[in-house]
Amino acid sequence: MSTQIFNENATQERAENARLSNIIGAIAVGDLVKSTLGPKGMDKILQSASGRGDEVVVTNDGATILKSIPLDNAAAKVLVNISKVQDDEVGDGTTSVCVLAAEILRQAEQLLDQRMHPQTIIDGFRLATSNARAALEKAAQSHSSDEKAWREDLLSIARTTLSSKVLAGDKDHFAQMCVDAVLQLQGSTNLDRIQIIKKTGGKVSDSYLSDGFILNKRVGVNQPHVVKNARVLVANTPMDTDKVKVFGAKVKVSDTAQLAEIERAEREKMRAKVAKIAALGINVFVNRQLIYNWPEQLFADAGIMAIEHADFDGVERLALVTGGEIASTFDQPELVRVGSCDSVEEIIIGEDRMVKFCGVTGGRACTIVLRGSTTQMLDEAERSIHDALAVLSQTIAEPRVVYGGGCAEMLMSCAVDDAAKTVPGKRAIAMEAFARALRQMPTILADNAGLDSADLVARLRAAHYDGHSTMGLDLVNGDVVDVLGKVTESFKLKRQVLLSAAEAAEMILRVDDIIRCAPRQRRG
Repeated sequence: MSTQIFNENATQERAENARLSNIIGAIAVGDLVKSTLGPKGMDKILQSASGRGDEVVVTNDGATILKSIPLDNAAAKVLVNISKVQDDEVGDGTTSVCVLAAEILRQAEQLLDQRMHPQTIIDGFRLATSNARAALEKAAQSHSSDEKAWREDLLSIARTTLSSKVLAGDKDHFAQMCVDAVLQLQGSTNLDRIQIIKKTGGKVSDSYLSDGFILNKRVGVNQPHVVKNARVLVANTPMDTDKVKVFGAKVKVSDTAQLAEIERAEREKMRAKVAKIAALGINVFVNRQLIYNWPEQLFADAGIMAIEHADFDGVERLALVTGGEIASTFDQPELVRVGSCDSVEEIIIGEDRMVKFCGVTGGRACTIVLRGSTTQMLDEAERSIHDALAVLSQTIAEPRVVYGGGCAEMLMSCAVDDAAKTVPGKRAIAMEAFARALRQMPTILADNAGLDSADLVARLRAAHYDGHSTMGLDLVNGDVVDVLGKVTESFKLKRQVLLSAAEAAEMILRVDDIIRCAPRQRRG
């Protein structure tokens, strides 16, 4: 006799059904993004349910794809989460981590069909992960002591990251831009100092790196367009003509003279506010809010460049790079922190006027100006540049590198296979399955390039067993080559992909029960 312990509409999946449901959901997510992997990967079009034409996204970025699609399967959501973590932690490898986790679970499904217990599989996978990580760390190299070789490593990493993106055709140009931008951070991983501005028009190769910080706003009327030795005040304060800001307040006047007196008082109040700002010794005023005509005229009379309605992200970055703080009141001048830079000037990009801050004192800052034919192209280019900048900044913090083109995965696979030969019991079978999952990564790369993956991966595996540990796939010519100095990847990225994928697969394998709560009833 069974006892009902859940609500009437609650459902429960147990044991094999629960595991199968989870594994199938995770594999489906892996198969969804698998075709975007590698330099020959394809793009996806994501269109909103409303069908509005301006909400179309064209991308091959794993994290962007997965966070944009609605999912109902719990295990599939786990893969989406590890993709987001990979994006936050390293910036790239979001597709790789999902695909690897899905392939590990695909191998685990076959072991479960052979009646192997999930805990035994997990123990084998843990041993395999440990051996794979040790092999990866042993193969990692660092050239940070040699400036020329170190820069070449960074350029190679940037080219590898961009080769699978929409910017692959101009990857040398953009790799140079990204490396120059990251090296200006002087070891910092704070990418807020790198501004990215997107302007439609021209072609992608017209994009360039500009020293200094560019604010996408115009200078006010009758104000100086070039300021040297600038003292910059960044503010978020109302600069409209002050009104009586009490809700429901009414002022009755008996003649126009009294109305003129009120208006005069308002103007004098604004004049006093501008005088307090000018008394700080500034010559550039950037405000988050609007600046009306009267205070704009007062700033022009005082010889101060005033910029209104700057976006909040822009003023925060500007305060960061100029060394100032965002101010809202000016009654206590000693508490107001003013930023500085060598010069501020109005420039023209495309058909738009913008303001450029050069020689900022709060640390080196730069701006990447992206050009392109469509907004979708610019959005995808920005995502590609962001991935490259994130990987490069993390590589500067962790300077070790490994080699790509399936080289690192095959290296780890061979190490796990060798270790499995010394492990007694069923755990060795699980380790061999883990090695097969790792070998699937170069297989997918070759498949996406339209090559004979079975032949290429077999030759790559034989080369690694012959001791050629720097051999990888040349997906352009369809051959197995030495990728030393040609295809370089960040060690931190590969390590994070391995650990995140293994942990996600282990978490999903541990589940033996799925309980779905009854939906909440709407009360009419």
